[in-house]
Amino acid sequence: MTASARPPAVAPAPIVMRTTAWKDYALIDSGDGRKLERYGRYRVVRPEPQCLWRPRLDAAAWAGADAVFDPTDEDEAGRWRFSRPPAETWPLAWGDVRFHGRFTAFRHLAFFPEQAANWSWLDQRVRNSKEPLKILNLFGYTGVASLVCAAAGAAVTHVDASKKAIGWARENAALSKLEDRPIRWICEDARRYVQREVKRGSRYDGVILDPPKYGRGPTGEVWRLFEDLPELLGLCAELLSEKASFLILNAYAERISGLSLAGLMAGHAAGRGGAIDWGELALMEEGGERGVGLSFFARWSGQP
Repeated sequence: MTASARPPAVAPAPIVMRTTAWKDYALIDSGDGRKLERYGRYRVVRPEPQCLWRPRLDAAAWAGADAVFDPTDEDEAGRWRFSRPPAETWPLAWGDVRFHGRFTAFRHLAFFPEQAANWSWLDQRVRNSKEPLKILNLFGYTGVASLVCAAAGAAVTHVDASKKAIGWARENAALSKLEDRPIRWICEDARRYVQREVKRGSRYDGVILDPPKYGRGPTGEVWRLFEDLPELLGLCAELLSEKASFLILNAYAERISGLSLAGLMAGHAAGRGGAIDWGELALMEEGGERGVGLSFFARWSGQP
């Protein structure tokens, strides 16, 4: 068996990619099914069922929050309560990237802070590459991962089915002063785009795949994670160049695990060699050792 025909080596144990506080974000406290967080100048309380423990801070610390999200169902819908009228947007930063915070109708604030652990890995991967990387970011949302890669020197194709999300991503690129970087903004269903790219014979050195549990494309296409992920991951593997650097898969579904994602990825990366790490992304409380696991991932690494 040649080096290029080796199966990928799957890590024997999971790793936890921990996101700790930075200047514009912190998990201040957690407990009783909620998180107390800082997003720039705003203190925010959001529901988090996994926080089964008691908060460390007293009730007064939580009562001083600027915004509280009250859920109306289990699919992240609900409404915000504010102690004072909030700004429509406000600037935040991570490394060289600037982006807007926003109070969305689905409890998040237009980015996912636990992904900072992935951003750090991507930043180093791109900067340490011997050649510029061509990267595909699927379900790219407001573009922070795309901008991290672009700021590090990669050419990025950013795909999302939401015209609004693409607009926000472009605004973030302008805020970061990265409009002149080689970023293609594609508003399209991710699966359809990848299918066409495979037919065209396109190749990428890295693929970021961060699908939702359920979603709809711009012309009504339906996405269901468990039914549709195996095919999409296989197509993404076909898009990897001969000297590809990575394929990252992230999933927030409760009924999935990092190990199952690694198994799926190993099947599609057969013959490529390299290694597959797997585990979960976690937010760590500011100044403490307690953390909240929020999503699972598998990551194939090929050429350094």
